[in-house]
Amino acid sequence: VQLQASGGGLVQAGGSLRLSCAASGSISGINVMGWYRQAPGKQRELVAEVANGGSTNYVDSVKGRFTISRDNVKNRVDLQMNSLKPEDTGVYYCTAKYYRSIWRTEWGQGTLVTVSS
Repeated sequence: VQLQASGGGLVQAGGSLRLSCAASGSISGINVMGWYRQAPGKQRELVAEVANGGSTNYVDSVKGRFTISRDNVKNRVDLQMNSLKPEDTGVYYCTAKYYRSIWRTEWGQGTLVTVSS
């Protein structure tokens, strides 16, 4: 499955953005869809993920502000980001993690989010 992320941009602190990730094929067989981010000079980190059954997981720094959702009919996963902070700045990557004999992870191309103070 190929992933295409969109929705990044420049926003002021306190604002909102919605990232979308469109998959080229069905995601109904994808165990976990997620979003990672990489801030300048920092390692890539998991931001949020959602399993096929609907359970979600968030990094502590975004809990209560970000919401991840997946639509297995439209083959997309979204990340609603509210109350954005400058430390949320980074390149956001959509991922698809699934098991085919071994665990595999596909990565999208990334979309840049810049939050100004």
